[in-house]
Amino acid sequence: MKKTIKLLFVLFICAGMLIPVSAFAGRVDLKGEKITMSILGIAGWFPSKLGVDMSPAFAEYAKKNFGYDVEFTFEEAPFTTLFQKAAASLATRSDDYNIIVSDSQWLGGFSSPGWIIKLNDVIENNPKLKAIEWYDQIVVDTYMTYPLGSKNYWGFPLEGDTMALFIRKDKLLDPAERKAFKEKYGLDMPKTFEDFAELTMPDFEKMLEFFTRPKEDFYGIAQHYSKVYDFVCTAAHNYIWSRGGRIWDKDTGQVWGILNTKENAEALKEYKKSLKWAPPGGVNYGNSQIIESWNGGKVFSAIMWAAVGNFMMEPKDGETMIVPPPKHLIGGTGEPNRIYSMGGQPWVINSFNDKEHLQVAKDFMEWWYTEETQMEFARRGGNPVIASVLNRPDFEQIKPWFRAFKYMLKDTRGRDFWHHPLYAVMLAKQQEAFHAYITGQVKDPQKALDYAAYHVQKTLYDHGVAKTPPPKSAAKIELK
Repeated sequence: MKKTIKLLFVLFICAGMLIPVSAFAGRVDLKGEKITMSILGIAGWFPSKLGVDMSPAFAEYAKKNFGYDVEFTFEEAPFTTLFQKAAASLATRSDDYNIIVSDSQWLGGFSSPGWIIKLNDVIENNPKLKAIEWYDQIVVDTYMTYPLGSKNYWGFPLEGDTMALFIRKDKLLDPAERKAFKEKYGLDMPKTFEDFAELTMPDFEKMLEFFTRPKEDFYGIAQHYSKVYDFVCTAAHNYIWSRGGRIWDKDTGQVWGILNTKENAEALKEYKKSLKWAPPGGVNYGNSQIIESWNGGKVFSAIMWAAVGNFMMEPKDGETMIVPPPKHLIGGTGEPNRIYSMGGQPWVINSFNDKEHLQVAKDFMEWWYTEETQMEFARRGGNPVIASVLNRPDFEQIKPWFRAFKYMLKDTRGRDFWHHPLYAVMLAKQQEAFHAYITGQVKDPQKALDYAAYHVQKTLYDHGVAKTPPPKSAAKIELK
């Protein structure tokens, strides 16, 4: 893994010297032509393939509006290897993949070497793209820009995604369960979406405790804990951010003293505590394990991506209710606050496309954001992000998770990881440290945070991003 990361960083530098210049000004006339487009997407991730599944409708749109024929091929790789697969191709200036489904955090990694098209001119020169109103600023920040907060656009949102809370509705509304809960804790469990919107973590934890019944092989919660990809960081950040913490200063690159605070150590403690209400083996839970435990009827609740709602609607012997995840308390005792990790993926366009494939890619994006296409995407289970669709009176009724997804799709309720070329290195160190703590390899959460903060800050400093180095004494910290 370390060799792969170093190799890719070298490729960033080398490829950055070969940034192609693409013509944006005039339209390429493709009338009468037949074009084959290739999309590289995420294996096993339903929204990634939806664009290809819907491509026959684009073929009709292209024929009617521009007079050319188009067909699509689709290659894929898992989340864990897709960036490497794309990078290996793009570093050779290949146009094997005309359009790529990127994870949101990869925008810096793809854009810095000049591998993908900067979209500002594409948007400016297409009235239909320019007229798009995104539902919230978080859509732009998460799926389009690098650096964060800039006006440099590199991605077009494909799939919006937020965290949602999946609840066993049958258990929640069972009169006997509700009576027993009130007798034990002196309060009523929430019933409605509005009730859950106000639910705080201390009261939610009472529900997790109440429904954890190992003798019945039934447990309170399934959520992300795995060391694979970004799972443990995804869930840990929910606790850190919602309790008022931060993971870095994006403007200065400072990590030490921001990530490794006492408050964040307490947040990690709270996160680890949730394992006592999780099924056995919960420390290895990623997306597939959460879905399996939910559908197998083993858990009362799951904090999971809204994007997989289609696959969590029929738990064994039960019913599903989807609501916002609970608020935490600032500092553990303060005001309620809810900031959860953002998911979702943008489309990015290969810089090394010839002018014909580039034109088709731009036409495809124009079609993708028509209200008709976005509504069809929603009906098939995708999460659209344009305001004209999300603000429709009937939107929240199209799919059971849409109300929670829309509720969480706000910059006051969601936050993304680093959009940085060094993302993979930064993530690897945090994953290593956080997982070492929740598995008991490291007993002290402060040590895990110090280890992560030192190595992430050192990486950023060594590459000229952070202005100050981490303390030398922290180099001795080991995860044991």
